[in-house]
Amino acid sequence: MRRTYPQATGLAVTGVAATGVLALLLPSALAARGIFESKPLPQERFVVLAQPVGQDRWKLLVLEQIKRKPLCWTPRADSLVEPTLNSFNFAGICSRYLDSNGYSIRSGDSDLGTRFRLRLMQQGSTLQLQAFNPDQKAPILVGHAPIPQRQRNGFVRLELNNDWRLERRAYQGRSLSHIYFANPDPVQLLLAKAIHQSRGSSLARLGPPRGPSMPPPLPTTSLSNSFFASRHSNGQRVASAGPIPLQVIPYRSRP
Repeated sequence: MRRTYPQATGLAVTGVAATGVLALLLPSALAARGIFESKPLPQERFVVLAQPVGQDRWKLLVLEQIKRKPLCWTPRADSLVEPTLNSFNFAGICSRYLDSNGYSIRSGDSDLGTRFRLRLMQQGSTLQLQAFNPDQKAPILVGHAPIPQRQRNGFVRLELNNDWRLERRAYQGRSLSHIYFANPDPVQLLLAKAIHQSRGSSLARLGPPRGPSMPPPLPTTSLSNSFFASRHSNGQRVASAGPIPLQVIPYRSRP
């Protein structure tokens, strides 16, 4: 007798539909498949800030000025930035991008949010914004800034490096509320540049190459004089640099 399995067929159809729904709900799944697009943005509407946390840590923050007034951030005389959006209801005026849900890395036409994360690293009096992957030899430098001073309510403004721009994630032409730190070069090229720069900085810290140092000259004159003096004092013969005179005994014949 022929058997049919309507329930199993229904489950298979439902599973395919569920996969499509999950792909729409999970941005990481879309990013892995390369479905997201990227749109350019007016850079003057954005600021990339580093917020001091605790004694030595930093937190990345991106602010967007949607309307002209009131200002979402204000530069201070001490070269720090005041996030003035906290002093008013900024809904519809400002946008904040606080973590990996709000921003990620894009290289070429690929989303790198699942492979790279953004981090802030302090190098002396300089702050670096890096795209970091623990499986890679060197981080990719995205931005930097000098640290004028460290204050609890004073944010440091970061400048993006060459070819890095803020762009907006899009899906089928529709803009989404997600910001890219984007670079047109593929990630392989960015990693190669990062490794080259890392090696160059390591060699610079070691200084220019130097040849082997020559040993100091021996004091030959004083050594020879002291040697000859000690030989004379012991009653030993000393070799002379000139000819040595020999005593000649005259020959006498026998009678």
